[in-house]
Amino acid sequence: MVQRVRKAVLPVAGLGTRFLPATKAMAKEMLTVVDRPLIQYAVEECLAAGIEEFVFVTGRNKGAIEDHFDAAYELEDTLQRRGNKAAELKQSEAVTLKQGSAVFTRQQKPLGLGHAVWCARHWIGREPFAVLLPDELMVSTPTCTAQLVEAHEKSGGNIVAVMNVPREQTKSYGIVAVKPEKDGLAEVTGIVEKPRPEEAPSTLAWIGRSVVLPEVFDHLDRHEKGAGGEIQLTDAMGKMIGHKPFHALTYKGQRYDCGNRLGFLEANVAISLSRADTKAESRALIERLMKG
Repeated sequence: MVQRVRKAVLPVAGLGTRFLPATKAMAKEMLTVVDRPLIQYAVEECLAAGIEEFVFVTGRNKGAIEDHFDAAYELEDTLQRRGNKAAELKQSEAVTLKQGSAVFTRQQKPLGLGHAVWCARHWIGREPFAVLLPDELMVSTPTCTAQLVEAHEKSGGNIVAVMNVPREQTKSYGIVAVKPEKDGLAEVTGIVEKPRPEEAPSTLAWIGRSVVLPEVFDHLDRHEKGAGGEIQLTDAMGKMIGHKPFHALTYKGQRYDCGNRLGFLEANVAISLSRADTKAESRALIERLMKG
């Protein structure tokens, strides 16, 4: 019987250097798309997929993330007393994670994504778990994580979400080699972290969402360094090929790379145009600016 995916690891220790100076004193995951921080979108994606427990792998100056998901007594008490802030009160309360459902642990040195995931090992135990990179904003129904969880229930193995990228961009992603797709999944035969375009086995890029078997920790325990001199999650997962089921799922939905400024701007525009409460005003604003 396939174990249900109940837990998620969210690596949020990155320095956010591509967004300096905005991220000099704030977590990049707290940058807002319209009115919600990036990290909230990732958590909501998990909740919609049935995830119950969260491990946030943080670093220095990331306390705002923990505060964001905590109860804000002073704020909520003030909103309650004012009497006309019911909507705002509901918004604040909705963000609060259930008591005991979130753990915050430190990655004390920037040793790579694989190392960040390894820091969550004691709270994950021997269960399959989701990994989400919050600066990748996914918009779809069902959510990207829900698609992966469903695929894991069928295959019982590692699942990575992939999308085709231009070949010249392969050097920025983990790239998978696959067998022909069957029943919506493609068996992974190889995975390479940030290959040069001429050496990439395909143009299918891992896009920051996956369901991972706990055996990955057996490989991450060795702290072997890969591309960029870092401990890579893709390297550890690649060592399970041929030993554990491993498939790629072509993600059906919209992806915004909020790790760069243009992608972040695109996400803000697209999300504001998709929401009923902001669509009309956003469209009018864009049209006015275009005329100017």
